[in-house]
Amino acid sequence: MTTTPPPDDQAAQQAFRELLRTLRVWDTELPAFDPDTAPPAPLPLFQRWLTEAAAAGSPEPHTMTLATADAHARPSVRTVMLHDADHRGWHFATHRTSRKGRELQVRPQAALGFYWPAVGRQVRVLGTVTQAGAAESRADLAKRSTGALAAALVGRQSEELTSLAELERASSDAWARATREPEAPVDSWRLYILDPDEVEFFQGDAKRRHIRLRYRRSPDGSWTTGLLWP
Repeated sequence: MTTTPPPDDQAAQQAFRELLRTLRVWDTELPAFDPDTAPPAPLPLFQRWLTEAAAAGSPEPHTMTLATADAHARPSVRTVMLHDADHRGWHFATHRTSRKGRELQVRPQAALGFYWPAVGRQVRVLGTVTQAGAAESRADLAKRSTGALAAALVGRQSEELTSLAELERASSDAWARATREPEAPVDSWRLYILDPDEVEFFQGDAKRRHIRLRYRRSPDGSWTTGLLWP
């Protein structure tokens, strides 16, 4: 049975809807993209687009959405940082004991999404995920900031937290150790690499004539391209 929300809730909902209708995207001149000039493989184009997004002022262009699924195919999504993109694939890291780590252990497939509003561009990446070895994972963490090491040392990612005071104590201890031991090991930390089967590049257009170029990898490892309706 449905119920009518109280008047105050109705007013708040109406204000929210009106706000959504006032919001605009791509209120600037967007770059052109000719898919006929795209390289034969997606990696060089991705690296170029990320570089151009950074130059255009897109905030944190190296952040991405990571989607995984559990054993029952229930999806979950979060924002993580891109650590690298090379001939092996797209790199990111987390605790293998975290929710995403556990889900990748059960279902080693994932999707990534990048959005760069300053240039009206998106990139979607779909593929199989593998764990890097312990030595490479340690080296990955060693390259990061003191804050990143401290967060990794806290661990317990995705576990229930009793109170913010508990987090404050654990974080303070971790910061002290990270400062004292800049190469402190974190056994649960893992570098993951998504080896792509499909990569899509989306160039927005103010008149909604968006350009979508999809790369698909063939069984022999080569790439084929095709356009998609927006």
